[in-house]
Amino acid sequence: MPGSSLLDLPSAEQFVRFREDFGQRFIVTVDTEEEFDWNAPLNRERFGLVTIPALRKFQQFCDGFGVVPSYMLDYPIASAPPAAEALRGAVADGRAEIGVQLHPWVSPPFEEAVNEFNSFAGNLPPRLENAKFARLRDAIEGNFGAAPLIYRAGRYGIGPHSAAMLKEHGLAIDTSVRALFDYSYAGGPNFRNHPLRPYWVDAERTLMELPLTTVYWGLLRQAGNIIYPHMWRTPSVRGLLARAGLLERIPLTPEGVTAEEAIRGVDIALDDGLPVLVFSFHSPSLAPGHTPYVRSDEDLDAFYDWWRTLFGYLASRGVRPTCVREIMASVALA
Repeated sequence: MPGSSLLDLPSAEQFVRFREDFGQRFIVTVDTEEEFDWNAPLNRERFGLVTIPALRKFQQFCDGFGVVPSYMLDYPIASAPPAAEALRGAVADGRAEIGVQLHPWVSPPFEEAVNEFNSFAGNLPPRLENAKFARLRDAIEGNFGAAPLIYRAGRYGIGPHSAAMLKEHGLAIDTSVRALFDYSYAGGPNFRNHPLRPYWVDAERTLMELPLTTVYWGLLRQAGNIIYPHMWRTPSVRGLLARAGLLERIPLTPEGVTAEEAIRGVDIALDDGLPVLVFSFHSPSLAPGHTPYVRSDEDLDAFYDWWRTLFGYLASRGVRPTCVREIMASVALA
């Protein structure tokens, strides 16, 4: 069956069909991770965990909208008692879900050199990728009281053996594919031609790929995959095309994307019939000063306003929140 690797493009028969009453939904995924200097080389020791308390505020915020966020935990978070204290109750009550996010450079066992190539877990030898994943998964289940069912590779770094690893450990969903993005310049995967629709990775239909949602918007959107890759070194041209309404790439994230842009992206995704819209962001953005996107208290207020605007707009379009358990329960088997 084509698509046995997470790097493969699926065939038409691999697309997931949902029950009619599922409609169109959205899910919020949080790359729940340590703080580190995004502009510095990767480092195993130089990181912080001061934003963990901010998870409580975001969870309470989501509770108010009936949104069940999926927290994708990496090892420093999974092994930190304050993180379990912040989220374990919400996970037990079904108000939140947990998943696995593998940052190999801070996830034991530490056998590989710390460099950009090895920061993509799928580039590691299969034995080491599996060992790191197993240690992290066990830490999550032990400290948070629930078995994770969803995975996202840090830096979206899946490899040729990642699907077999996830199946071995009983994961139901991978959400590492960032459609329309290409990380091959740094040694990572190329997702430029991957679809947005969920699809089955394996013939047994036990592992689903749930790609992060990114769309092209504008008069030239149908040619986006041809035009956009040639402009990565010329951001001024990308900005010009976006302002002219010709072409804009819009990922569904509050990080670097305005609410107005995200709404345009939502409209495109819904009009294209996408059954699940996947939103994402990095947890250090929940406190000022740890990511390029939230530098001040004003930025943090704007961050929450972004979510209020998007949650309100999605409700106006009849798009309800969903979660991993519901997605898996809503698959049409026949």
